Amino acid sequence: MSMRSQMTGNPFLESVPEQMDRETFFRRIYGRPPFPPDMADITQQERHVCLSYLSGLYIPMDYLYTVYDILLRAIRTTYTTKTMLDTVRQMQALRDHGSAGFATQAQSGSLLGVPGIGKTSAVRRCLSLLPQCITHTEYKGKPFYKKQILYLFVECPADCSIKTLAYSMIAAVDRAIGSEYFRIAARQSRLSASALVTQVKIICLNHGIGLIVVDELQNVISTAEKNRQIKPLVKFLVELVNDTCTSLYFVGTSEADQLFSQQEHLKRRTRGLRLLPLKPDAAYRTFLEQVWQYQVTPGRMVLTDAAANRIYDHSGGIPAYILQIFQESQAQALTQGKHCMDEQDIKQAIELLSLSVPKRYAAGTSLSDFSVPVIEEQGLLDTDTAEAEVNRMYAKPRGRKAKARSADDLLELWKRTGRADAFCELLIDCGLAERMV
Repeated sequence: MSMRSQMTGNPFLESVPEQMDRETFFRRIYGRPPFPPDMADITQQERHVCLSYLSGLYIPMDYLYTVYDILLRAIRTTYTTKTMLDTVRQMQALRDHGSAGFATQAQSGSLLGVPGIGKTSAVRRCLSLLPQCITHTEYKGKPFYKKQILYLFVECPADCSIKTLAYSMIAAVDRAIGSEYFRIAARQSRLSASALVTQVKIICLNHGIGLIVVDELQNVISTAEKNRQIKPLVKFLVELVNDTCTSLYFVGTSEADQLFSQQEHLKRRTRGLRLLPLKPDAAYRTFLEQVWQYQVTPGRMVLTDAAANRIYDHSGGIPAYILQIFQESQAQALTQGKHCMDEQDIKQAIELLSLSVPKRYAAGTSLSDFSVPVIEEQGLLDTDTAEAEVNRMYAKPRGRKAKARSADDLLELWKRTGRADAFCELLIDCGLAERMV
C-alpha cells in the first residue's frame, strides 16, 4: 500500500507539510541580525543599537534537524492513530463519561539539557517552520469546516496547578485560531478542575491538535516537593495523552530527569534527547568563527587561539554564554571608544558577566557530535565518577601535570613488558606476586 493511499480519508494527516531536506531546513532556520547595509558609515550611537540586534543571531547546529524530525513525526503520529470517525467517538465519550477509554497512545518524549544550550529556541524555531493553524473548508468536494491546530507551545506552571496549565492550553488555542474559549471558561468561576480538564480534552479533539509542547518542566520540581502537587499534574498529562491521542513533548533542564525517574507514568513516555555543551573541538571553533563575523565595532578583531581558549574556558561551550561574552566584549570596546575589541575587552566582559559553568553534567550527548542518539529511561550519572577525557583543541588543558613515576611502579613495569604473561613473570621476580601451585 502506498504512503498516499494510507493517508486517504484523513484530512488532518494529509494537511501535514512534507519534511524539508537538510539544506532547505538550515537555510530557513538561520537567524541573521538586521544590520544596516552601510555598517562602515554608521555612528557610534548607531553601533550601540546594532549591538542589541545580536539577540536575533541564530546559528543552527546539526542537532536541530534531529529535533525537527522528532517533532514532525510526533505530529504525524497523532493523526495516524485515529480517523475522523474515531475523533467523533472520543468526543462523545468524553462528554458522556469524562474519559475516552479506548484511544490509541500517541507519541511522547522530551528534550532536556543544561541551561543556555538553546532547548526552547530550538523547539520554537523548528515549529515556526510549520503552519500552526490550517483552515479546512472542504474535503473531496464536500463541505468540511474545521480549524486544525498542528501544535501548541505552553509553559509548565511553577505552582503545579492543573487549572493553571489547563487555562494556559486554552489561551494558546485562542492565540492560534482567534477563538474565545478562554473568555468562556473564565466566566465559569466555579468550574472544577476535572470539568476544565474535560473541556481541554474536547478542544484538543475538536481542533485536531497534533502536538503539545510543555516547556520549563523543571519549574515543578521545587514546588512539587514542597506542596506535593506533582501527582495530580502528572495524572492530568497522562490522561490528556491517553484520551485524545495528542502527542506530548517536554522541554526543560536536566533537573527534570529527577521527575521522570521518580514517576513510573512518565518513565517510558520521556524518551528523548539529553543535550550537553560543545566540546573544545573543531565544532566549537566553527561555531565561534560564524559568531565572530557579526562584529559591530568599526574595526574587526582577528579570532586568535588565545581568545577562543579564554571564551571556552569561561563559557563551558554553552552557546548562550558564548554569545553573551561576544556581545558584552563589543559593548566594552564601544563604551571606551575603541576601534575594535581586544583581549582585554573579552577579559572585562567575562568578569562583568560572572558566568558560572558546571564542571559535571548528567548523561547526554554533546552538541559537537554529528549524530545525536536517543536516551531511553536513563537517570543521572553519578557525578563522582570520572569523566570521559575530551581532547581540548582550542582550550587550555586542565588538571595537574603528570608526575614522573619510579622504575618499580606497576604502570612502568607494564610498559616495560607489554604482555600479560611477561608482566606476571616480572611481578614474581620483583617479589610482588606469588606463583600458585
